Amino acid sequence: MDLSRRGFLQAAALTAAASGLTVACGGSSGSGSTKNGKDLTLWYWGGALSDNVVAEAKTHFGSTVKLTSASIGGDFKQKLTTTIAAGTSVPDITGIKGEDIASFLPNGDRFLDLNDLGFKKISSQYLDWKTKLAQTKDGKQIGFPIDIGPTALFYREDFFARAGVPTDPGKVAALVKTWEDYFQLGTELQKKNPGTYLVNNIGSMFDMTVGQGTQRFIDKNNHFIGDQDHIRAAWTTSVRPYTLGLDAKINDNTWNAAVGKTLLTELGAAWHALDIEQAAPQTKGKWRVCPMPVGPANQGGSYLALPRQCRNPEEAFKIISWILSPANDARGFTDAAIFPAAPAAYTMPAMTGPDAFFGGQKIIDVFGPAAKAVPIAYEAPADAAVMAPYKTELTNIEAKGKKPDDAWKDAVSQAKQIARRQGVS
Repeated sequence: MDLSRRGFLQAAALTAAASGLTVACGGSSGSGSTKNGKDLTLWYWGGALSDNVVAEAKTHFGSTVKLTSASIGGDFKQKLTTTIAAGTSVPDITGIKGEDIASFLPNGDRFLDLNDLGFKKISSQYLDWKTKLAQTKDGKQIGFPIDIGPTALFYREDFFARAGVPTDPGKVAALVKTWEDYFQLGTELQKKNPGTYLVNNIGSMFDMTVGQGTQRFIDKNNHFIGDQDHIRAAWTTSVRPYTLGLDAKINDNTWNAAVGKTLLTELGAAWHALDIEQAAPQTKGKWRVCPMPVGPANQGGSYLALPRQCRNPEEAFKIISWILSPANDARGFTDAAIFPAAPAAYTMPAMTGPDAFFGGQKIIDVFGPAAKAVPIAYEAPADAAVMAPYKTELTNIEAKGKKPDDAWKDAVSQAKQIARRQGVS
């Protein structure tokens, strides 16, 4: 289950679409025409950028901008990969989702090196760990950071108060410094709030616990390490809510209904605030945010890139630099809860005001420090594919009552097979 605006909210839409930005000053649109042309196209998906900022790009650059949409069947990556492979109608500028960037790095030559266009001069404005995730092994920068997903603990102030538990974010943070603290608190809360649960499902827990570490499933030498202690510890922690009866076992189809009624807390990224608000508007003022147990992870966050077919790289880079400037990043947070990768935005008025949905809390006070404290972990091109069996087996525990130890053994076995097929030793 992927609790994200880029996941379940898009999946609920009638169609998925890529939006095109046409910067038209003469010439023909569509890649393949003369270099240094005046028509540039930008592909992105709903929620990836502030539509208001994109719309204003036309006046800033003195051009006529036309936004269009095209159905892509819900899979932006597949649409982009197919188009780049065909070599025709390739966008001049494209979004790349954070979970997909690692898979594009081995084919980094299909994109321009943004350092050659001036990114190196402004890279210090963006979080270093985020920037490095879009670098090839030889140092080529193929992605310009759009946003990030620093995580925290969202919790229901009213459920906490009913249980006689402190509700102030600072006091709650002190109560949940470790995962065991969190589970102990959940047990106490559940007793006073019958029919409620601490976590939505243990697959989402696993995303968090793995993301808190400095190693994942494959090391920098392309060796499989998904059977080592750090992954086993993340697995064991993630299964605990299930064994304690704190797991709601929620899937995509039931989350919207549950978030406003039966969930005591939510572990999620900064952009998840909008998901909660849209799914449960009747709970306005009842939610608060505090740091996550142990420390933050990162979930999501995307990039803009320039395919090598880009017809006017210098102009395209000016456009993305403007769209993703710290000031416009802050506006993106206001417009669509897109959390900036530029720390300078965190002190701007657009991000420092009180949030009525969270009882007037200034949630940037939680997410700003979390963004800067995200641990750096190497993510291999095959990482997402290798992780998939673990998530499947966690679902099997919930849905089929599979024994956690058996599920672990099967997850590791399947992950090793996938790793070998992906060229991992």
